[in-house]
Formats: sequence, C-alpha cells, structure tokens
Amino acid sequence: MDDARPPEGAPAIRVTAMPADTNPYGDIFGGWLMSQMDLAGSSVASRHSRGRAVTIAVDAMTFHKPVSVGDEVSVFAALVGVGRTSMRVHVEAWRRARNDEHTQKVTEATYTFVAIGEDRQKRTVPPMPGDGGQ
Repeated sequence: MDDARPPEGAPAIRVTAMPADTNPYGDIFGGWLMSQMDLAGSSVASRHSRGRAVTIAVDAMTFHKPVSVGDEVSVFAALVGVGRTSMRVHVEAWRRARNDEHTQKVTEATYTFVAIGEDRQKRTVPPMPGDGGQ
C-alpha cells in the first residue's frame, strides 16, 4: 500500500518520531504509534461527546509501512459511528520523511470510545452529525 494522499483536513496530531520511540531494531515501536493514534481518536471522541471518553476497543489495526526516526507522523481521525454511549473513530497515521514531500499511510484502525461522566459511569452522547437525532 503506497497511498499518496492523506485524508483531507488537518491532522488531529502531528509529531516527529524520535530515537527514544524505537524498538530494538531501530524502527519506531508499534506501541508508540498506537498511542499516538489513541490520542488523536480520543480528541475526536471527547470533542463529540463534550467530555471524557475512554478507549474500550481497537479493531482491525493494520501496520502497512514502518516509521523511521525523524519522520513526521500525521494522525488523522474521523468519527464514523455513534451509539447511545459509544463512538467509533477511524484513525490513520501517515509518515513523511523530514526532507521529502512524499507521504505514505503507515497504520490504520478503528477505535471505540465510551463517554463517561465524573462518576466514571457511561453517559449518553449526541447523535452522529447529520443524523438529526435519528
């Protein structure tokens, strides 16, 4: 997979991969990338739910390409489904070498978040934009 165009709009997160983020082989550790994706997805879920949202599942995590030290990683996140208390957010991570304009999708997954209140109990969320409450 060698997609040339990231999703439209601004990324939820943009970060530079650093040496401290590598695995023993010198590639960026998959867990670091997953955590960046979780942060991006939770930002979308928290904004939609207007409060705290916690990760409860990650579906179909696919690592397409490695990320190298120094790569700029842009993480895009979009709300794709809303239940009574939960939200599904599709998240894609894209890399760009520091000295290049070529981009590649490196990882994608769908994260599920549940909105919770200060009492840490589930709470309802607004409907998906455009659903009109249906």
